[in-house]
Amino acid sequence: MAQTDSQSSTFPEIVELNVGGQVYVTRHETLTTVPNSLLWTKFTQSSPGDLPKDGKGRFFFDRDGFLFRYILDYLRDSELFLPEFFKERRRLQKEADFFQLPELSRRLAAVSKESLYTEDSGEPEEAELTSPVTSSSSSDKTLRSPGASAGYITIGYRGSYTIGRDIQADAKFRRVARITVCSKTSLAKEVFGETLNESRDPDRPPDKYTARYYLKYNFLEQAFDRLAEVGFHMVACNSTGTCSYGSNDPGEDKLWTSYTEYVFSRCSD
Repeated sequence: MAQTDSQSSTFPEIVELNVGGQVYVTRHETLTTVPNSLLWTKFTQSSPGDLPKDGKGRFFFDRDGFLFRYILDYLRDSELFLPEFFKERRRLQKEADFFQLPELSRRLAAVSKESLYTEDSGEPEEAELTSPVTSSSSSDKTLRSPGASAGYITIGYRGSYTIGRDIQADAKFRRVARITVCSKTSLAKEVFGETLNESRDPDRPPDKYTARYYLKYNFLEQAFDRLAEVGFHMVACNSTGTCSYGSNDPGEDKLWTSYTEYVFSRCSD
């Protein structure tokens, strides 16, 4: 026991983690909440020099960085609130198994079974996983996490089209080079998941905002469908005037471009 306490004390009180490229900052006490879990073992039975680190000295785990936020929430208070329309329960259960959290894995498995019933019956699916001690009656259902239920996402794109000499034959309508996403980091990842390209802002903490994400596809309607699926509504939009670029030669095509933004909002219940 004395040896364990000695090893544990070598870790800083505030621990920085790099989980799959996502940065988390938490207390050492939080990581060691569940005895015999993987994190408890790593941060009590090992010394800092034994654990892999990234280039900035943060402890590195090659796991799903987005889903780890739910693992960390569970470690804080033994409760877990999933967003409405959360579709990655199986993957989250896999992460719970990896981090050796059997109670969390059991609850996720139970909710997955319940979801089969709710899909058939058309009833709303409960998305709150509470500890056995604090669980409420089945009539009290929370559909989304208070921290993730409300927020804004701005979708932007620069559209262009060309008009040739024969307008009917050569007109090429709206070409979208890239769809940008501006919002709170955690909210963007919750909504778009693996279709979100984070390469321009890879180390942004979950509680910060970014304007440097973009989608891996170029179909606006696909983004709109996804936002509608998770409860967002468009509340505003704006666009620049259309500008033309091209040669002074009347025989060459002209390129017309404009920039448009759509603001989506999801309000709390």
